Amino acid sequence: MKHFILGLAVSACALSPALVYAQDAHPSHSNRPVSLLMNNLEDSVKVIEAFKLNSPAAYNVTDAPRFAIVGKNNLFYLGIGATIKGTLGFDFGDPIDNPNEFVTSDINMNPVPGNGGKVNISAQQSNVYLNMVALPDNPNKIGLYVSMNLLGNNYTPALQYAYLKYRGFTVGYDYSLFADMAAGVPTIDYEGPNAMTSIPNAVIDYRHSFNKHWSIGAGLEMPIASYTVGHNTAVVNQRVPDVPFYAQYSWGNNSWVRMSGIVRNMIYRDLATNSNRDKVGWGVKVSGSAEIIPNLRAYYQGAFGNGITSYFQDLEGCGLDMTPDADAVGRLNAVMAWGAYAGLQYNFSPKVYCSATYSHLRNYAKKYSGDWPEQYRYGQYAVGNVFYNINSVLTWGIEYVWGRRVDMNGLSHHDNRIQTMLQLSL
Repeated sequence: MKHFILGLAVSACALSPALVYAQDAHPSHSNRPVSLLMNNLEDSVKVIEAFKLNSPAAYNVTDAPRFAIVGKNNLFYLGIGATIKGTLGFDFGDPIDNPNEFVTSDINMNPVPGNGGKVNISAQQSNVYLNMVALPDNPNKIGLYVSMNLLGNNYTPALQYAYLKYRGFTVGYDYSLFADMAAGVPTIDYEGPNAMTSIPNAVIDYRHSFNKHWSIGAGLEMPIASYTVGHNTAVVNQRVPDVPFYAQYSWGNNSWVRMSGIVRNMIYRDLATNSNRDKVGWGVKVSGSAEIIPNLRAYYQGAFGNGITSYFQDLEGCGLDMTPDADAVGRLNAVMAWGAYAGLQYNFSPKVYCSATYSHLRNYAKKYSGDWPEQYRYGQYAVGNVFYNINSVLTWGIEYVWGRRVDMNGLSHHDNRIQTMLQLSL
């Protein structure tokens, strides 16, 4: 089936006209010094720009490797890179077990006395990646990007990205088109703001730029189903892909605003009538980044919808896309939710910058029998940090993160984390 879908997508690409599509790197990456990949700066810049356009736009992605092979007549570029990232942190409050991802929904709501502090040392955010661009100056340009880190259990390799780009299409494993990864704030914390819609998925996405200002995108993506079911309901296989889409306006110094939407068909089993039922989930979002004044940049996102909690990274897998209907046996209700964050980044110099962000996420699950009082109601997240690019390959940072979870019964717990990192990018 995967081979059929890939073949269908590539066939459609081959029939489409030559299109212009560019995905900018994360704005903060402009602070990183350029390294020579070839014998002169001009050729190096050309190769680096090709790698940047082919790489993800997330902050924690190194967009251009320090090692590259350039093919005959510059018909292909192959870059192989690695990031070694070590972190040292300390949690106090109600510590989160994960040393890399500060997930506010994972804050311990039943803490054990005496466990109010926890030291964390990790190198799991380290990764290796391959960035390949073929026919870089041709309308039939092909891009391939594969990346793996060590965020699996006990440093098990975990896939981050594995996608192919061709004529505006992205096919493979990438972050959902409903995400706007370049609008994510710089953080040492691999998770970032709890309200961010940054969920990886299997995708068939299409993007098109009309000019330097306007671009659009739409996709078919693997459906994500995370329901809370009662005695008379059950989860069944999903039949319809999720459909994200967006329109974006860009201007000035890497500034943009993106209006996004998503439509979902969520299927479940009504055991009272032995029949399948479905609900339509939908969401809207505005996101982007803008230079306010020289050296000061804003990042922002606001999202709202019914049945889209799986797309908020703090609520992924929490069973809140749909919950039981207390007034109708065998029925589920789509849960309304919203989330927003805003952050600022200030560049003191080309090498030193800092950022600060606040994020809030809330859902409105209706009361039902079961574990409703212990269900997540809302979460808050705040972070502040400073980064120093020591040279073209070495970066140091220090960060403070605060998070709070509040349940439906009003119970509240919080955690604090102070952490530092040293990162080598090759």
